[in-house]
Amino acid sequence: MSRVAVATCRENAHDPDGPILMAALDAGGVDATMAEWDDPAVDWDDFALVVIRSTWDYASRRDDFLAWASSMHHLLNPYGVVEYSSDKHYLADLQSLGLRIVPSHFCDVGMEPEFFDGDFVVKPSIGAGSRDARRYTEVDHDEARLHVAQLHAKGRDVLIQPYVDAVDTEGERALIFIDGEFSHAMRKGAMLNVHELDRSALFRLDQMSLAHDEPDAVHYAQRVLAAKGFSHLLYARVDLVRTDAGWAIMELELVEPSLFLTYNKEAPSKLTRAIKQRLN
Repeated sequence: MSRVAVATCRENAHDPDGPILMAALDAGGVDATMAEWDDPAVDWDDFALVVIRSTWDYASRRDDFLAWASSMHHLLNPYGVVEYSSDKHYLADLQSLGLRIVPSHFCDVGMEPEFFDGDFVVKPSIGAGSRDARRYTEVDHDEARLHVAQLHAKGRDVLIQPYVDAVDTEGERALIFIDGEFSHAMRKGAMLNVHELDRSALFRLDQMSLAHDEPDAVHYAQRVLAAKGFSHLLYARVDLVRTDAGWAIMELELVEPSLFLTYNKEAPSKLTRAIKQRLN
C-alpha cells in the first residue's frame, strides 16, 4: 500500500497550493487523494501516509483535530509537532530558549489583560490567519477588553502583542522550508489595517509577494527550527518581522501553513520528492 492522503477541510476552495501539489504528486507517480480530515466516510487505514495541508478549520475545533491527528499512524508533520505548533503559547517556550520573539502577553481564560503602550494586537492563542485578530490604539482599551472578554467567553486564551511598525513598511517575512532546506521567502503585507470582514481570501493573497533572499532572516529561521529539533520536517514556515533588535518570531507555522507553491516553480516537485522518500 502506497497511497497518500492530503488532508484538507471544507474551506479549501481558496487554497492555490492544493491543485499544484496534487498535480505534482500525480506527475511524480504518487497515488494521492485529497480528503477532509473530519469526514467520517474516509478510511484512513487505506493510506500509507497522511500529509496535512489545508486543514484551516482546526482552530475552532483543536481538541477534535488533535484527537484525529493522534489517531493517524503515519502523519506529516508528526503529531507532536502539530500539537506544539497549533497553540501560540509555544512563543514563550521559544523565548525561554533564548530566541527573539515579538513581545507577548498571554492572557488565558480568567486572567485580566495587560496592554502594551501604543498600538497593539489582540488575537486568540489558537487561531489561523488573521481571524479574530484586531489592532488597537492606546485609546481603544475598553474595546480591546471587550474583545478579550468575548474570546474568553468562548473558552479561548488570548495573546496580546505590540504592533510592529515594520509590518506597514517592510512587511513580515514568511520563510518556507521543504524537507529541511530553505525553499523561498514571501513578503506578507499588513493584514490588520482593514476591518476583519474585508480580509477576504483574495485580500490576503494580494498582500503576498515573493521576497528577495535575506541571508540573516534565513539564518535566524534555521536557528529557530534547530532549537526544537524541527530542522528535518517535511515542511515548515517561519514568520519573522524586523525589529530594532533584529529579526523576531511572529509565528512558527508547522501545521497547515500556506507554502505559496505558485511562487516557486521547483517547490512542488521538491515537496513531491520529499513525500516519496518518506513513503519509501
